[in-house]
Amino acid sequence: MSESIIDFQRQSRLGVIEAIWGEHKTIEQISKILNKYQLESETALVTRLSKEKAEQLLVEFPSAEFHEISGCLTMGEFKKSSSSKEEVIILTGGTSDLGVASEAEIALNVHGIKTKLLIDVGVAGLHRLLNRLEEIKLAKVVIACAGMEGALPTVLAGLIPQPIIGLPVSVGYGISGGGKTAMEGMLASCAPGLLVVNIDNGYGAGMAAIRILQA
Repeated sequence: MSESIIDFQRQSRLGVIEAIWGEHKTIEQISKILNKYQLESETALVTRLSKEKAEQLLVEFPSAEFHEISGCLTMGEFKKSSSSKEEVIILTGGTSDLGVASEAEIALNVHGIKTKLLIDVGVAGLHRLLNRLEEIKLAKVVIACAGMEGALPTVLAGLIPQPIIGLPVSVGYGISGGGKTAMEGMLASCAPGLLVVNIDNGYGAGMAAIRILQA
């Protein structure tokens, strides 16, 4: 079996680290990759990891930490933040979006980006969003997570000037189609300049925010 080739130069080249996709890798495959990170004294981020896999890996790598809500495992030191306040605010339409939002938050925190997570500010109770609007405006970038029809990013993009990243979530009944309706709604948004990442791609949303912050 061929060995995994890790892109350890990605941070110096792009400003972001390579994430390890954990869902479809075996314990043995992830273990070999994490050993390489240890040898290079690099910070590792494993995404889409089940609790069962994480528990086995923590036996071998006791210095690692499993963030259960996000399904992420981290190993190594987080980059220190250079900001005195939150640079990215992450919003969720509901509590069911929390796992995906937490993946985005962990991915940002690993890179030293301060974040704030605001949950249950969906458009079904618009007053909840409007009540936090002045607080949201303090962020440099906003990530808006939503399932169902995915309206939250569009509404927000019509209210504040900051870059907004729409993060569709695979939450919703029937026609919601595992997040497809939310994603298509965001892509078809009439709010100018709304950015959209793939369904449940919290890591991707976090990396998009970093690229904006680095611009």
